[in-house]
Amino acid sequence: MPELPEVEVVRAGVEPAVTGALVAGVEIFDERSLRRHDRRTGSFTEQLTGRRILGAVRRGKFLWLPLDSGRALVVHLGMSGQVLLRTPGSAIDRHLRIRLCLESVSPQVLPPTAWPDDGAAGELWFDFVDQRVFGSLVIDNMVPTTDGAAGGFAGSGAGPWSALVPSQVAHISRDPIDPAFSQSAFFAGLARKKTGIKRALLDQTLISGIGNIYADEALFAAGLHYKTPTASLSPAQAAELLAALRAILQRALGEGGTSFDSQYVNVNGQSGYFAHSLEVYGRQGTPCSRCGTTLVRESFMNRGSHLCPSCQVVTS
Repeated sequence: MPELPEVEVVRAGVEPAVTGALVAGVEIFDERSLRRHDRRTGSFTEQLTGRRILGAVRRGKFLWLPLDSGRALVVHLGMSGQVLLRTPGSAIDRHLRIRLCLESVSPQVLPPTAWPDDGAAGELWFDFVDQRVFGSLVIDNMVPTTDGAAGGFAGSGAGPWSALVPSQVAHISRDPIDPAFSQSAFFAGLARKKTGIKRALLDQTLISGIGNIYADEALFAAGLHYKTPTASLSPAQAAELLAALRAILQRALGEGGTSFDSQYVNVNGQSGYFAHSLEVYGRQGTPCSRCGTTLVRESFMNRGSHLCPSCQVVTS
């Protein structure tokens, strides 16, 4: 599943292309991608057509596009969702689920090689592609943030919608690269938890945007076993873990995220290359870069945890 770096790469790619654009049309190829949309609020197509997009915002693994109607288009990539920006006439992906036809887009935001020859550079397709159909698009109401700060990370974007968040995202905690992330609240939450540290990192109501990949990488960087009780962490250990999380997320962002296959790509269809920098995730059977011990993969929550059995020992 795409985690914070991958979704932020998508947000950063989408923002200049869609900000100020008009939704001229909507094409639905697979209704399953709208299963989380509340049809009682109205038709997805009718609520989106004719609306202008005001920006692109992300909190954790959620992305949303504020609309001039006061609502927002919420994008959740699920396991294999992709947002691809295409010029009209481009080949149709076989996993295309929903397409937004946008107008009044600056031609400078399009990939130079993709500029059309017919002068229609002000038109753009926003394609939602999803092989496994676990992702979704939703038109949602916006609600004020509880702390009065911006709803999520919006790059350079700002407006009356800044201190609002979609209702379906409001329960998600802020992520560690959000300027409004509360370090003290995170540390207090860890101290209250009665669980292993990795379970806590995957709890999106405590800290968002972290999944299996970056939890394993941060725990290795901090020298912590995934079963280490949260209540046993010293203030210094908690601070080191948070610093490791932030550093790894920023490095992954700089390398375009982590791609193991074609299921995660950026808005231009290009893969990220942080997989080459992973220390433990997916590297079971290879030597630890610190001590040379063979890395292992252990079963954890119907998935796996990757670690060095010598550098990361359970403490209580």
